[in-house]
Amino acid sequence: MTSRMSVNGDLLVILRHAPHGSSWLREGLDAALVAAAFGQSVSLLFQGDGILALAREQQVGPLGQKGTAATLDMLEMYDIESLHFDLEACERFGLTQQDLQLPAAGVDASSIPQLIAGHRLVLTF
Repeated sequence: MTSRMSVNGDLLVILRHAPHGSSWLREGLDAALVAAAFGQSVSLLFQGDGILALAREQQVGPLGQKGTAATLDMLEMYDIESLHFDLEACERFGLTQQDLQLPAAGVDASSIPQLIAGHRLVLTF
């Protein structure tokens, strides 16, 4: 018997970049916040290097780039509560769920296509 994920919402934002080194992750989080502000049901998937955005106690990056902790703290205020992370990436970086700033559901590689299919629109950053 196979399990099937139900539709989780209007928008899934996949965050695949680390918090430092580029603006991709911050832009993805901003897109999620804007969509939620306009009443969309938003889910986030932290995949690959994007898992580093969830790490507790982030430091300032090169060139003074801020971490994502403050933005992540705003997600609940925007009713963005459907958070998922890539289990393999978490393991690759030596992180456990206790190392993550926010509660999120671990997703293995075989379940990611179902998660994506459960959303009307998918944005990847």
